[in-house]
Amino acid sequence: MYFVFGLFAGMVLFGILRIAFGCLYTVRPDQRAVVTSFGAAQRLEGDGKGPALALSEDEMERYDYPQVRVVGPGGPYFKFPWQRVHKVSVATQTVDISWDPTKVQHTIEAVTKDNLTTGVNGQLRYRISENNLYPYLFGVSSPLEHVMGYFVSVLRERIANFVDPRGETLAAEQQSDDGGEVEIPQSATAELSEGVSINDLRKNLPLINQYMEEQCRSTTGRYGIELDAALITEIDPPKEVDRALSAINSTRNQVAADISTARADAEQQITMSARAVEIATNNAQAEVAPLKELAATLATIKEEGGSKCLRSYLRNLRIPLFARAGRIVQTSDSNNRNGASS
Repeated sequence: MYFVFGLFAGMVLFGILRIAFGCLYTVRPDQRAVVTSFGAAQRLEGDGKGPALALSEDEMERYDYPQVRVVGPGGPYFKFPWQRVHKVSVATQTVDISWDPTKVQHTIEAVTKDNLTTGVNGQLRYRISENNLYPYLFGVSSPLEHVMGYFVSVLRERIANFVDPRGETLAAEQQSDDGGEVEIPQSATAELSEGVSINDLRKNLPLINQYMEEQCRSTTGRYGIELDAALITEIDPPKEVDRALSAINSTRNQVAADISTARADAEQQITMSARAVEIATNNAQAEVAPLKELAATLATIKEEGGSKCLRSYLRNLRIPLFARAGRIVQTSDSNNRNGASS
């Protein structure tokens, strides 16, 4: 009899202690908690649309989640036996973009604008939004899986429609009439703005990451997960395509180097030719200038003094020449004009 009574008393005491200690809980500094009573969380007053500012009007109607009471770090806290504590970590975490709970994959495949299948690798830094825990805990069954699916969809759409910004800038400069920009040949503009290659995606990774961060800001309102950064680190095509692209890039680099060398040689030859023409022009002007000056002098003498004065000037001009001449030859038909040669 005493044994049965002691067993019953022990079981009652064990139940009381189990319930008492089970009603106490703590929350770590990197955690937040939401307490539900029979599955219902305690809601706060307000429309709950504060963290969903990045959503459109249609999305705000679809993802109109309420604000719930969040238990901060500390404890021990008390809860009733019919209540349940949902704890989540709000620390920043990292996940590979190829993560998928339904299958094993090491890369994400995407198709570029020029119909090349390429592999994309990278990481996502995210944290659970403390201000919007309702969609994370009660909105969908696997919020991180939904976020990854949304991110991959946006990434594939961006890669499929990506255009090199430099090509668009050159195209805009080509269309400007009096903007003061350098004239770009139409063929070069078409080559830059059409036919996106893997290299264009690789050298514009910062722009792609920035675009992904902007497009994924709505994940806070959708799923309660805030993306801290999108880091696309690798864009690699298949090996066969990569070898072909390497050959094409080598050829293009060689052609570009040859064109640069030819342009430099042509510019040098043009500069040298211009300098030679300038030197020849100056020499010709130097030879013609004394003759022009002498003709002007003779015309002035004849105009002011007449023919006699001009003959006297010419006779006096020959005197120094006669002094330096070694032999003088006079002809009968020279009309009293003498010539001298040394």
